[in-house]
Amino acid sequence: MSPLLPSRRSALRTLTGIGAVVLGASACGSGNEPGTTSTSGSADTEAKGLRLGAEWESHARTFMSWPALDSVWGEDLPYVREDIARIARAIAEYEYVVMMARPGQRKAAQKACGRDVEVIPLMVDDLWARDTVPVFVEDDGRTTGVDFNFNGWGDKQEHTNDAEVGATLLAEYDIPRRKAPLVAEGGSFETDGEGTLLVTESSVVNDNRNRGKSRNQIEAEIKRTLGIEKVIWLAGVRGEDITDAHVDSLVRFTAPGVVLLDTAHPDTPADSWSRSSDQARAVLGKATDAKGRPFEVIDLPQPDLYEITGEGDDFVSTYANFYVANDSVFMPQFGDRKADKRARSILREHFPERDIVPVKIDTIASGGGGIHCATHDEPGKPVD
Repeated sequence: MSPLLPSRRSALRTLTGIGAVVLGASACGSGNEPGTTSTSGSADTEAKGLRLGAEWESHARTFMSWPALDSVWGEDLPYVREDIARIARAIAEYEYVVMMARPGQRKAAQKACGRDVEVIPLMVDDLWARDTVPVFVEDDGRTTGVDFNFNGWGDKQEHTNDAEVGATLLAEYDIPRRKAPLVAEGGSFETDGEGTLLVTESSVVNDNRNRGKSRNQIEAEIKRTLGIEKVIWLAGVRGEDITDAHVDSLVRFTAPGVVLLDTAHPDTPADSWSRSSDQARAVLGKATDAKGRPFEVIDLPQPDLYEITGEGDDFVSTYANFYVANDSVFMPQFGDRKADKRARSILREHFPERDIVPVKIDTIASGGGGIHCATHDEPGKPVD
């Protein structure tokens, strides 16, 4: 991400609780406390036949995006490309990977990614496929892409080509497109595949995405658009990273009713991110999912920031930004051997029939993201 802009975990090393912290304060005004569910009712007839599947379900392929701009990455561009190629090659051992790359960069991307990755010519700006690729839903048995009108995380960065990825990619693969009535990103949503959705209020109920819309209105539109039965709102953190705190770096489902929660290392000073984790724990401890089940909340501790191999104030040190692919789970390897081993053990316990594959992503993490941010799954029968 640009060094001139806040990233996904800005100033993580240096924050000691100083600075503005906005937990759940809606810029639009919702009339609800974070963690409650609006009274807008269940999804109406428009949502009938729609389902947002869980990430652990079968994938047809994984989409990724080749970072294009030295104006964003500067001297780190070659190194972030190495990270992206490393992730693509690792995933390609388990499922089909499609890398989007600018036509003039396609040859270099193909060489870096290897022959097991398909590189297609498509104008992109950066690597954040989770946010630029449409959210795929089942629509009466057929896969449909929901385009959430990517606007550079609330116009924090200009991504002219990435804003068109939704329409362009769906046309390329002849996948039906639905234009969402909201602005959001794929990293905003976490689902169990059974009607429950976790969302941080800071990243969606925000004037930089959905000016003038209340949380009740946004929830009703999410339900209609994605076929969701119950939305559980977490506060998040407003304005301290470029995404306004996406849920995919905070809490993730491993099964219906079971979530892994990002928790700070004991030696890390309390800051807005640790407080958002505490708030999420409190909400989930009282909530039930769409089927009425209580949540089992499992800690997924961060590494020691003094033991990791990456660096930078924007370094994202969460293991929660893992990616579940066919027969596999891809997790970041940060270099703190004890913490890396512990995170891998926790993931193995919750995904016992999948290979847990650590991948070094120091430059991506230093730029404010993770493996989940850089990947986007298309549900369906695996491509041969």
